[in-house]
Amino acid sequence: MSIQKIEHVGIMVSNYDKSVRFYNETVGLDVLNELKIEGGPQLAFLGSKQSGHIYLELVETHDQPFPTEGRIHHVAFTVSDLTSEIQILKEKGVSFLTETPQTLPNGAQYIFFVGPDEERIELFQPKK
Repeated sequence: MSIQKIEHVGIMVSNYDKSVRFYNETVGLDVLNELKIEGGPQLAFLGSKQSGHIYLELVETHDQPFPTEGRIHHVAFTVSDLTSEIQILKEKGVSFLTETPQTLPNGAQYIFFVGPDEERIELFQPKK
């Protein structure tokens, strides 16, 4: 097997429109494609219009209970200026899990915040 990259992370969501809005307006991801599978889930693929890369697939099913087993620990996004990104998210009312970014032994910094279905989202700034 030869893994090249993460294709995308699938997140089960309880409210499709709310989650699409959150990841688009708050996190800044572009909606690249939306699909409604007949008799199945509604899907949104979010990423970067500029690069064409898909990072997230949001999955909502109306006819099935919201799964507990499908929870992910977190989704991480690389940013170049963690401090300014934190300020932007604070202005949008985002809840952070800690007050300040944490620093790894290698100098990289990160902070977690919470999405609309209590999913953890990490902003990660590699060491400069």
